[in-house]
Amino acid sequence: MDEKTFFKQVPAWAAHVVWYQIFPERFENGDPTNDPDKASLKGAWPHDTESPWKISPWTSDWYALQPWEKENGKDIWFNIQRRRYGGDLQGIINRLDYLQNLGIGAIYLNPVFQAPSLHKYDASCYHHIDVHFGPDPEGDKKLIAMENPLDPETWVWTEADKLMLTLIHEAHTRNMRIIFDGVFNHMGITSFAFQDLLKNGKNSPYKTWFTITDWNKPGYLGAPFTYEGWFGVAELPELREDEHGIVKGPRTYIFDATQRWMDPNGDGDPSDGIDGWRLDVAYCVDHAFWKAWRSHVKVINPDAYLTAEIIDTPENILPYLQGDEFDAIMNYPFAFIAHKYFINQSVPLNTFLFAQELDILLNSYPLETLYVMQNLYDSHDTQRLLSALANPTLGKFEHWGEFFAKSQAHNPAYNIRPPEDKISFKRLHQMIVFQMTFVGAPMIYYGDEAGMWGGNDPCCRKPMVWPDKTYEPESTRPNQQKMDPVPVAFNHELHSFYRKLIHFRNAHSALQIGDYHPIVVDNDNHLFGYKRQLGDDVIIVLFNNSTTPQPFTLHKNNFPEKRKLTEFLTGETLSKEENTFFLNIPPYTAAIVY
Repeated sequence: MDEKTFFKQVPAWAAHVVWYQIFPERFENGDPTNDPDKASLKGAWPHDTESPWKISPWTSDWYALQPWEKENGKDIWFNIQRRRYGGDLQGIINRLDYLQNLGIGAIYLNPVFQAPSLHKYDASCYHHIDVHFGPDPEGDKKLIAMENPLDPETWVWTEADKLMLTLIHEAHTRNMRIIFDGVFNHMGITSFAFQDLLKNGKNSPYKTWFTITDWNKPGYLGAPFTYEGWFGVAELPELREDEHGIVKGPRTYIFDATQRWMDPNGDGDPSDGIDGWRLDVAYCVDHAFWKAWRSHVKVINPDAYLTAEIIDTPENILPYLQGDEFDAIMNYPFAFIAHKYFINQSVPLNTFLFAQELDILLNSYPLETLYVMQNLYDSHDTQRLLSALANPTLGKFEHWGEFFAKSQAHNPAYNIRPPEDKISFKRLHQMIVFQMTFVGAPMIYYGDEAGMWGGNDPCCRKPMVWPDKTYEPESTRPNQQKMDPVPVAFNHELHSFYRKLIHFRNAHSALQIGDYHPIVVDNDNHLFGYKRQLGDDVIIVLFNNSTTPQPFTLHKNNFPEKRKLTEFLTGETLSKEENTFFLNIPPYTAAIVY
């Protein structure tokens, strides 16, 4: 394949990487001196800056209320939203070698801009990194206060901003790309624009930035006017749109902030900037804005990668992937199909329908787009993969709104423990093999490779489990009753399996940009397999999704002339009889032949 001529609308590099998603506040506390204080919570749900508060211990029992939390008399769900664990940029820098060893080629960072919440989707601005992610929070606040947010000429580089540039540089020196989360549909109530609007009303230079529905009717959180929040969330006032998408004022600001992070030196060389963006709730912003913004991005860096959160059917996603908006999406449809086949026991998908749904998915988008899709199983907005395996009867993952609530630990029927049966872990291994060998770029949510579990938001956002830390077992239920303790520790076996598969994918172009051909769809025996091929690089992947061993015969003509074939996961050489090779696939396992 001549990649220069094949990849015309999307960056070729994005087909060759394995992604790793990091939730910064929960990845690693590399600098305890910059930890958030109680005042930094102002403006974030649940709006309690009066009750006793401390930084939460990184290794503590997740559902156990800390002594200071018990004093406010509120439940675990109230207190989890007040928790801060101190994850920061220095922590990410400190763990880059870990990611490089794992085989990671690109990092997606959840929001990093100044914001009061733990998740940072309520941005105070787009041109500064959160001061508590950097080494000098108080000094950075003073610098920011001297600026005119509307004038990029007055923007300074805070210490947190500078440390982000260091992180970008350190990632690049390890041949890793890095992208930011762009949350351009809304800002937070602590944003410079909204705060000025609260103060000056119709006299504010930001009076056209937000959707004000009634200037004379008091609204959310004591605002003297009524405004639209994203899906009614008061803390997330939506930026106003017209027929061109986001209106001129915030549009200009977003374009300026985009330029800042993609070309920090402003010298026309984007190599010291980020490598692209993930766009939050992109379906909430008009196509016209995304088309204009993409053009702006590609002028700065033609090789930048743009991916979006659009949770919908392929038919409704396709308009965003015509080459004039996004390069790819977070591939939730991939996750939905895999979930139905490998996990869902209430509405299981048989092998024939599994193959059929994959075929429909692969025929929904341009081929070059398929290769750069972010194939994920979970994220900051879903239950973790291990918890999905521990809750196999919840229903269909693609029924997003209904399933979201069912998969939260609020649900008294939800199993908050990890799976405790061997078959679940066999299925997990199958899913890892599928993710690393199917068409598209795999994306791992931080800690999945370490064996982390947790229900949907907020429990999918626990502090990262590291091998050099000792953790309290989980022995407390959300209602504060005790349960049999579950040890919390880095899962070395699972990490090794992930690492082995990631490095295998990295070593084989066939798995990155090769053709895909189903070779067996055996509905009766629950056997499914496909071939990935690029020239002489040929790999056969097989899945036995049944309770009994399944024999399989491979014909020699599937491969170029070779002296022997090897099954990758076991290292065994396949037995040969004339022009065929034989293997026996145990129940609920996969095989990779090359």
